[in-house]
Amino acid sequence: MKIHVASALIILFAGVAAAQSTLAPDPAAPSIESEKPKLTIPAGTKVPLSLKQAISTKAAKEGDPVYAETAFPFVANDRIVIPAGTYIQGKITRVERGGRVKGRAQLLIHFTSMIYPNGYTVLLGGSVENAPGADKTSMKDSEGTIRQDSDAGRKAKDAVEAATTGTLIGAISGGAKGAGIGAGIGGVAGIAIALLTRGADVRLDAGTSIEMEIQREVTVDASRIPMETSQNKAER
Repeated sequence: MKIHVASALIILFAGVAAAQSTLAPDPAAPSIESEKPKLTIPAGTKVPLSLKQAISTKAAKEGDPVYAETAFPFVANDRIVIPAGTYIQGKITRVERGGRVKGRAQLLIHFTSMIYPNGYTVLLGGSVENAPGADKTSMKDSEGTIRQDSDAGRKAKDAVEAATTGTLIGAISGGAKGAGIGAGIGGVAGIAIALLTRGADVRLDAGTSIEMEIQREVTVDASRIPMETSQNKAER
């Protein structure tokens, strides 16, 4: 009887061991994930974009979403990696209006995701490298801050024009003495206007051309990248 029980236990343990070996994954076997064809977008890649909405430091707030679209395909190893018409999403991370006495308007945008025409979405880190389509702006730093050009010349011109107007009015009403008084009053008025007026805002209209720089390497699934977009088909 004991022999039969021992034999049954041996058979049971052998069956459990066989089942475990069947269920356990083979570490040497390639996973489905590793078999997917991969493409790498290297850090430093520059991609031309077109803004889909207008942005102004007059109304923008930190955290506001930013929507753009790739204006030209990015190609690597004879393969389109980022087709034209791919959506790029980001957000405003810093916004400053121009000061009344000093300080220029500034805008900082970070891009966070890339949405292919078929819906395939990839996370990324991107910044503005250049804004060739933005009027009277320049890049302030390596972070991608867009800064409005100085308008000190405009304010000085306004003050001169106010002083000139005051001179003419004073000359008409009181001769040479009146001209001097009018110039002084006009100059003070011009300075007051300059102090009360904010500096110009950074304004990026819808359709403005900007250049995005990808800040860190991005890996994408090549099998999910469309070979040809509907936009390209319509153009042919």
